[in-house]
Order: sequence, then C-alpha cells, then structure tokens
Amino acid sequence: LVRFDGEQPVLLDAISLPYPPPRAQALAEQVSTSRRPLEVDEKSLDAALAAHFAEAVRVLLERSGTDTRQVHAIGSHGQTVWHDPNGSPPETLQLGSPERIAQLTGITTVGDFRRADLQAGGQGAPLAPLLHRALFGPSKGGGRRVVLNLGGIANISVLDGNGGVSGFDTGPANCLMDSGVRRHRDEAFDRDGHWAAGGKIDRGLLEDMLDDAYFHSAPPKSTGVEYFNLQWLEQFPQLPETKPRDVQATLAELTAVTVANAIRSTAATEVLVCGGGVHNSHLLTLLRSLLPGVEVQSTVSAGLEPDWVEAVLFAWLARERLAGRSLDTAAITGARQPVLLGRICAPV
Repeated sequence: LVRFDGEQPVLLDAISLPYPPPRAQALAEQVSTSRRPLEVDEKSLDAALAAHFAEAVRVLLERSGTDTRQVHAIGSHGQTVWHDPNGSPPETLQLGSPERIAQLTGITTVGDFRRADLQAGGQGAPLAPLLHRALFGPSKGGGRRVVLNLGGIANISVLDGNGGVSGFDTGPANCLMDSGVRRHRDEAFDRDGHWAAGGKIDRGLLEDMLDDAYFHSAPPKSTGVEYFNLQWLEQFPQLPETKPRDVQATLAELTAVTVANAIRSTAATEVLVCGGGVHNSHLLTLLRSLLPGVEVQSTVSAGLEPDWVEAVLFAWLARERLAGRSLDTAAITGARQPVLLGRICAPV
C-alpha cells in the first residue's frame, strides 16, 4: 500500500500471500517447459490468479484499516508465464486478469504493463529502471550507481551522475538455484545460500553455462524463467555426473559471475540490492568478492525495504498510466518512442 508525496513513494503497509501449493506447483511446471501455455491452461490460471491477487488486496486493506474508496488504483503486473521479445511476433504473457481483479475488488486496476513497449519495438523488460531513477537517483558522489534486483531473474539499473538511466536483464538470479533446491531438498529456496556454500564449484560446468549466447549479447535485452529453467540446465552433459550440492554451488557462482560481469561493464562504484536474493548471504559474499572496490549494500540504506521495491514499481507505473504520462524506455528496452505502459480496467 503506497502513498505518493510528489515523486517519492511512502510504503504504508505490505503483505505477501503465498500461492497455495497446488497452484505454485502448476506454475512451476508451466514455466519449466519452455512453451507457451495452452489456451485452456491460460484461461483457468488467469482467473485463479486474479482471484488470489484480489484476496491479497482484501487482506492488505483490512489489516491496514483502509477503505477501498481511499485507493486510487491497483497496479498489478501479474504472473509472467511467457516472455518472448525476439519472437515473430514478439509476445509476452502475464496471467491474473486485471479486469477480473477490478471486478472482484471494486477498484480500478492497471495491468498488462509490458505489451505497449513490445509493440513499440522494445524488449518489454526490465521496467524497474524507470522507478529506480525516481527513487534512488545518481550516487551522492556523482559516480554511477547500479540498482540490482535479484528476483527469479537478475536485472540492473544504471544511474549515471546526470540523471540518465539504462538497464537490462543479466540472466538468472534465484530461478535456477530455487529449482535445484526444490528438486533435491524439497525446499522452496536455499536459505542464506547455505546448501550452495557447502558445495564445490564445477568449473567445467560453469564455463559451459557461461558460453550461453544470452550472456554475450548486447543490451537492450531481457529474459525469463521460460528460458533459464531446469530444461536449460539439463542440456549440459556433465550434469548427471555432478553431485547435486556441487551443482547448487555452481549455479550460485553462475549468478554471481554474470551479475558481476554486467556491473563491471558499467564502471559503477556503488550497488544497491533489492529482491529476494538480498537475503542470500552466500550470494552477496560471492558478489562482493567479484567486485572489489565497489560498495554493495541493500536498498534499505537508501530508504526502501528491498523486499518491496518491485511491488512499489507497479504502484508507481499505475499512477503514471492514470496520469496519462508516456515513459521513455529507449535506453532500457530499445523502444522506438515513449509509450503509455499499462491498460486501465475500471470495475463494472
């Protein structure tokens, strides 16, 4: 729940409402197949996720004592199940119908944020740099500051000393590590990176992973878990001969190396980290070792809790869309012209 005082958002309250296990499993299976959802799957998941998001809104407003009439809009990114910006035609698919959310909550909902950017020739992602510029600005010393989001996928926002911004997806952050720990330990994630920290990096496997063309392509670029998933991992012939814990250690190193390589290319002197990966102390230790002389710290040092930065992004984007402001994503996604991001869905 976000209030805006001018440009700066004020986070009033926040909750996380986990998916029920069967739905989480269905989504995990969907994104691990590297295929677009079948129409029947799409329709049923679209409605179920919209209901889940609407329930999250209800719980949040009830807990915070907020009347629905006080809320201008909901910004809902939805659950990405397919993102193919280089396809013919380019396509992106987020489930959790904003129309249905608006009907269930009685609150205007803004969703479908990526499509207009794709239609303008952009990658449709990442969009976070737009908010990162407004929130965090350039570093106080006038050098380059990077904001690193460690979600399923890692992306960076590069903030220069003159107020400019660029950014791109660097590759996997938590998605491959989460898949590994789910498969071998039946846990949702590797807490503090403890399991990975006890493994041994397989340098041959790491080098083969780093040969992937995505890591060597130039920005603007974006990717997702429909590409970096278990199917991608299973293509490497040495995988069956490698101990699962060593694979986990290698995946952590893959994330650290690809993120560090991207940050080094920006000549940044400061990195602010947000997203779930900020809690993986092993991963942050790896990053700091690969970025000597670069200050790496949580976004909490800049005034915003790292777990909620991405959620605040979509509140901010909803506000921008309601105001009718086109946003210039050219330096981030490669879009040909500024675009209105998002579709406004009024309650019936």
